[in-house]
Amino acid sequence: MDVIRLLAIRDTPLSVDEVLAAVGDHAAGGTTLFVGTVREQDHGKPVTRLSYSAHPTAEAELRAVADKIAADFPLTALAAVHRVGDLELGDIAVIVAVAAPHRDEAFQASRRLIDDLKAQVPIWKHQEFADGATEWVGAGE
Repeated sequence: MDVIRLLAIRDTPLSVDEVLAAVGDHAAGGTTLFVGTVREQDHGKPVTRLSYSAHPTAEAELRAVADKIAADFPLTALAAVHRVGDLELGDIAVIVAVAAPHRDEAFQASRRLIDDLKAQVPIWKHQEFADGATEWVGAGE
């Protein structure tokens, strides 16, 4: 069975339960989960609105990131999903999870997965602040 169990970019709410179920594996001694949510402030300024956009190649780039992580670590399972569209405060924007035989491998791979996803997958965040300012943040931020 493929180590990469779930990869998606969606315009619908994300499910922690779905991601955890995707990486469930009896060979794993450790499973890590990271959930990124929309926060109420950034740079010390209140955020009033946030949306994510993805380039048409984003899913292929997400696959390339996942393939590299799977090649670099002895994982039993990996999953990553990112949301696009308009999100509200507290909404889940991204979930990554990995399962590995040992906890250290799971922690290291999970950290690399979210960091590489944020740096390499062409997904852009547009946020609006209470003072009327706006900001675009994207891959390689």
